[in-house]
Amino acid sequence: MINPTNIDNVEAVKALEGIYRKTLMYNDDVMLCFFSLKKGSEIPLHNHVSHQIGYVLKGKFELITENNSFIVREGDSYVFNSNEKHGAKILENSEVIEVFNPTRQDYK
Repeated sequence: MINPTNIDNVEAVKALEGIYRKTLMYNDDVMLCFFSLKKGSEIPLHNHVSHQIGYVLKGKFELITENNSFIVREGDSYVFNSNEKHGAKILENSEVIEVFNPTRQDYK
C-alpha cells in the first residue's frame, strides 16, 4: 500500500447487510480498518485468528461474546483476543476504527 492513505480515497466493501468496511492500511503484522454500521444490522457470533481492538467514533452498539454482552458508544474502546467468539447488534448508526493483528488476509 502507498503511504499515506486517505479514508475518502478508499472504496467501501459491503461485509454484511448494513455493515461496510474500508481497509485503510496494513502490512504483514497489523491492519487498520474503518467500519460504518447501520442501525438494525447485526454481526453474527464469529471468531478469527487476529486479535481485534476497536474504538467507537460515533453511535452505539451491543457487543456479544459467548459469556457476556455490553454496550459501547462514542469514545469507548474494546478488545477481542485471538479466536474469541464475538458479534454485535447495531443500536444506532455507528462508525468504528478497528485494528487487527496479525493482518486479516480476507480484508486485503
